Amino acid sequence: MSSNTKEGIRIRIMRLEDYEKVKSFMKEEYFTAEPLCQSSGEPVHLQNEKENDAINLSMIAQGTCLLALDESDDDQIVGFVLAGAETSDDVERSRLVAESLENNAWGHIYAIIIKAECEANIFKRYGISKVLYSHITSVAISMRGKGLGSRLASTLMNLGRSKGFPAMVAYCTSFYSARQKEALGMECIHSMDYADYKDNRGRVIFAPAAPNTSLRVMAIKF
Repeated sequence: MSSNTKEGIRIRIMRLEDYEKVKSFMKEEYFTAEPLCQSSGEPVHLQNEKENDAINLSMIAQGTCLLALDESDDDQIVGFVLAGAETSDDVERSRLVAESLENNAWGHIYAIIIKAECEANIFKRYGISKVLYSHITSVAISMRGKGLGSRLASTLMNLGRSKGFPAMVAYCTSFYSARQKEALGMECIHSMDYADYKDNRGRVIFAPAAPNTSLRVMAIKF
């Protein structure tokens, strides 16, 4: 895919050498805004850092991640998408990993995503063997409400089609991210209310502020 520019914001494929800057952007813009990270009260960006880096770098290496750059501000990052290929075998491996993770916010977030993946079972639902998994979409606070998130998601869909993926899926922890995906034609194939997701002592694990009350699995067949 060649880069595309609109109103001074250029979207291109993310490269491995971009990751350190992306990681800094995530600390300032993603972890402080994502509902589960934000409501945990924990320094999620410092938790399981090695595992998190490995997941992100593996996706970047696939050429399925996007970067949005502000050409009027020396190509500063203003948004990104981390995405990659996923199979049912990948989900099973992740399920086993989730069983042994630390009892911290990063581990709890990983576990609820895996639970949603297993329950949604997009592979059986759509009769497919692989899917493009939109892992994280983040936009700088200065750019929110301007359509950049939708543009990143739409560009990712086009990239997925060009690479032969039969479908795309996103696990939306935010009400607003799910609404954005729905506006682009994605359907909710499964949802989990945070109030029903509890630890082994019956305590609710996540309690983000309304309207972020559920995790929604959004998907689209190409």
